[in-house]
Amino acid sequence: MSRDPSPDSGPPARAAELRLASEWLAQHDLAGARPTPLLAGRLAVRRRARLAAHVLLTVLILASTLAATSAFGGVTTSRPLVALAALVAGLLLAQSLLDRWVRRVDRRAGATLSRRAAHLIQPGWRAVLGRPFAVFAAATFAGGMALAGSALTVPDPAVRQSAVVLLIGLLGVTAVIALQLRHLIRHPVVAEDAESLTADVIMRVEDARDLTVPSVQWSLPVLMLFGVAPGWWSAAAVAYLLAALAAGIVLHARTPPSATVARRVVALR
Repeated sequence: MSRDPSPDSGPPARAAELRLASEWLAQHDLAGARPTPLLAGRLAVRRRARLAAHVLLTVLILASTLAATSAFGGVTTSRPLVALAALVAGLLLAQSLLDRWVRRVDRRAGATLSRRAAHLIQPGWRAVLGRPFAVFAAATFAGGMALAGSALTVPDPAVRQSAVVLLIGLLGVTAVIALQLRHLIRHPVVAEDAESLTADVIMRVEDARDLTVPSVQWSLPVLMLFGVAPGWWSAAAVAYLLAALAAGIVLHARTPPSATVARRVVALR
């Protein structure tokens, strides 16, 4: 990585990407390595893909909220639920296309390397995500599903229909996250030396940890049912939110940084 051009060379767009790559390396204790066009391109496509994924989840939140609002507006047909299910399928397809785009950029980057990493490793889910983050993700999903399931017991038809919408939304979000995690774990390593290998693993770990932040799982129940469901349900939703938030803060405070995890993975190759 140290043989490549400086961040100020090349056209303005490439120079900006190289500067961002240089900042990223410094943030992860890799300041001794010079940013390469390969790393800059990989980071740039991941920023764009992450932004697009956030847009997809925002669309899902808005659509779920509209579907729930229709239930309280007196709409008793299944059309909102069918439309929401179709939207979830479309979002899953869009996410798979985003992952394919990132893989294609990585394949092209790998084809330009003079040599691939001699230390062939493929980090598994324990290295990329880790057991604590996996448990946290599973627990937040289970909590959201439990809230939606408990709302199905409420006699009010509007509340029950909103609970079905919530179930569809949570399942859709979980499927999107599962696709992204599968991509992070299964796509091949792109590296030619120890430094680029460490950077590759850092990107995977950071992306995986970002996926476990349950922003949608927290927001969907509150957006759709808080204040209209019975008081016990609203209290349970608040308790779930506070408990998950506290667990997330403790988890991120007590786990090693992504750079430390990546160096351990590289050291064990």
